[in-house]
Parts: sequence; structure tokens; C-alpha cells
Amino acid sequence: MHSMFLVKKRNLLLSGLLVSGLAASAQKTPKKYLQQYEPIAVNLMKETGVPASVILGVAMLESGMGTSRNARLLKNHFGIVGKNSLAKKGGTYRSVYREFASDSASYRQFVKLIMKRRWYADLKGNEDYKAWLGKLIHSGYSSAGQVWVNRVSGMIRRYKLYELDDELKLAKQ
Repeated sequence: MHSMFLVKKRNLLLSGLLVSGLAASAQKTPKKYLQQYEPIAVNLMKETGVPASVILGVAMLESGMGTSRNARLLKNHFGIVGKNSLAKKGGTYRSVYREFASDSASYRQFVKLIMKRRWYADLKGNEDYKAWLGKLIHSGYSSAGQVWVNRVSGMIRRYKLYELDDELKLAKQ
């Protein structure tokens, strides 16, 4: 009976260590992702007036912070649909999502898609990420609706991505 108790205690301890180890590695992922892609988002914001918070927030959610198969195999951080060459490469993973030559090409294409929207000119330079997300959802970017908006908004708030948009405010002054 005593040894059974020790086994359960050891298993609880091991599972606790495993969970805390996973949590620690998961906490490193957002920081690494932001270090890698924040400069791209900020440069695109300066070029186009689309807030970096929106660009990064959507990318972080859609790509699982760069860990999704689409981000890893296709360099697609936004769930953009299109052609890919996975079948030609002999892979078993099939996807309807577009393949990009680089991660930054994926970011650039996302911004191009936004710039084609009728409402883009009205929002260009506006740092209100909620307004941008509302327009994206109303134009059919995600079928998840308000749930998607809430998740992206949560990313933006959690990682204080709105601070990146200060340059848009300064440009208006």
C-alpha cells in the first residue's frame, strides 16, 4: 500500500514537472516569435499604414506563433488560401493553403490583401486595432466571427502589441 502511494506521488511530481516544462517552453515561443517578426510588421506598418499590432496579432493567432504546420512547411502565417507544392515534394501533409518563398512574403501578402479592401483608405494610418479587426471580420477574413476578433484582440493586449502602433499616432501629429 505504501509503495502504491509513492508511485502515485512520483507520477504526480513527474507530470507536474512535464507541465511546468511545457509551460516554460511555451512562454519562450511568443518572445522568440516577436523578436523575429516584429521588425517586419513595423516596416509594413510604416509603408502601408496598417497597424503592426493587427499584422502581428493575426499572424500570432493564425500560425500558433509560428508553430503550425502551415507556418513551418508553407511559411504561411495568415491562413491565406492558394497553391502549394507539398504534393510535388512527396509529403503526406495536404493543405489548401498557399506556400510562400519566405515568412516575410507571407506578411507582405497579408498586407496586400488588406490594401485591396474598399475600407482600407478610410482606416489607413488609424491605430485603432479594434476598428481594423472589425473591418477584417466584416469583409470575410475569418469565418469564426467575433470569436476570432476576441482572440486576436487578446493577443494584442496580452503582448502589448498596441505599443508598436505609436508611430502611427506620431505620424498623424
